[in-house]
Amino acid sequence: MPANNYRYSRYLDLLVLLGDLAALNASLFIMAFWFQEPVRLDGRYWNILVVSNGAWVILSLLSKVHQVSRISKFSRIAIDIGKNAFVHLLIIASTLYFLEYNAGLRSHFLFSYVIFLFIILVWRGVYLYSIRMYRKYGYNYRNVAIIGYGELSEDIRKFLRLHPEYGFRFLGFFDNKPVPGDYWLGTVQEIPKFIQINRIDEIYCCLPYVRRSIIPGIIELGEMNFIKIKLVEDFRGFETKGFEITRHDQLPVLEVTSFPLDEARNRAIKRAFDIAFSIIAILAVSWLLPIIALAIKLESKGPVFFVQRRSGKGNNNFWCLKFRTMILNGNSDKVQTSYKDERVTKVGAFLRRTSLDELPQFFNVLIGNMSVVGPRPFMLYHTKIYSERLERFMARHFVKPGITGLAQCKGYRGEIRNHIALKNRLKLDRFYIENWSFVLDLKIIIATIITLIKGDQQAY
Repeated sequence: MPANNYRYSRYLDLLVLLGDLAALNASLFIMAFWFQEPVRLDGRYWNILVVSNGAWVILSLLSKVHQVSRISKFSRIAIDIGKNAFVHLLIIASTLYFLEYNAGLRSHFLFSYVIFLFIILVWRGVYLYSIRMYRKYGYNYRNVAIIGYGELSEDIRKFLRLHPEYGFRFLGFFDNKPVPGDYWLGTVQEIPKFIQINRIDEIYCCLPYVRRSIIPGIIELGEMNFIKIKLVEDFRGFETKGFEITRHDQLPVLEVTSFPLDEARNRAIKRAFDIAFSIIAILAVSWLLPIIALAIKLESKGPVFFVQRRSGKGNNNFWCLKFRTMILNGNSDKVQTSYKDERVTKVGAFLRRTSLDELPQFFNVLIGNMSVVGPRPFMLYHTKIYSERLERFMARHFVKPGITGLAQCKGYRGEIRNHIALKNRLKLDRFYIENWSFVLDLKIIIATIITLIKGDQQAY
């Protein structure tokens, strides 16, 4: 086994931060010489350079975006960098504006962010790959032991064995009874003696197999010997990814229904995007709205808009707006639209096929009872019967309903014909809620636009 230079791990965060700053400054210097009329490297340029570096360092220390754990995923790292860069961009843009720098200089600095994001993502990707290959070959590893033997303990051991690139070296189990194989290190009482002779960096304490009365002693032992203690409970039976630890004074509480949009920052980002996107969409199609309204009025009697109570966030009802696509009937609050539905008008069929009937819902978004992306809102009647048929159905109401959603992009649009279709739609809605990100919203919008161009057989 190669010598373990784990003592240098403390410098990895600093290395990442310096690499980020190198990417930032490289992008600014490339920008300065990119254009036919290069930015002059005068006092103004150096002022912005200092502000840019200082702002990135402060934001990194606050958000800890430079701290990369051994099991960090690149997708998560990229998202965190994107959030940090967005806030950083706002700071620099505001600085340029208030200092009244000319428009050319401002545009040059803003353009540098495209270069910056490319360079920093390449740098982070190279760093992550390199450090993991380094650890895979036996360097910079951490010795790990597990207290308590059982199915959960075995799963942790298998995880560590299947991922050598994370740099964990499994030593064995401490348990009051011998364990199968050659992994028994001794009883729990023998841990202090073992760590005097052998180095242990981390200890996983599996709570299902350990008496809770000994946990404080294990934590104290870890603190005295600079060993990280990790408590592991078996929550695999819970179908949720939203675990979060909060404190009620000194009492730790595990929240099992914590989602990305519970964070105020994420809600603010989503709301700002909803407002901006809706305003742009409404302005873009403003010329089309009166034409659609006229066509509806000329073909059949009745109002231009179809207004219906739908289930929203927290199961609070709201008035959902659509262009009317059917003749007036008494079943619209209970009966879904079906293939070749006789209630649908000719104009309505065109509107539904092209999804133009959903355009008024951008006003719902501006009002605040809908989002551009989210689970589609159901009629009140269907919310009631579906919640009785399917467990955890109401969990889809943790967020605002959307004009489009992940389920619709995956082909689950319109009429729900059977229980399997309903179950799959709920599964996709829950995945969206538990894994929300701004990037995911953009992907869904792009996928929706592509589907509209190609045509959707479920659009009737």
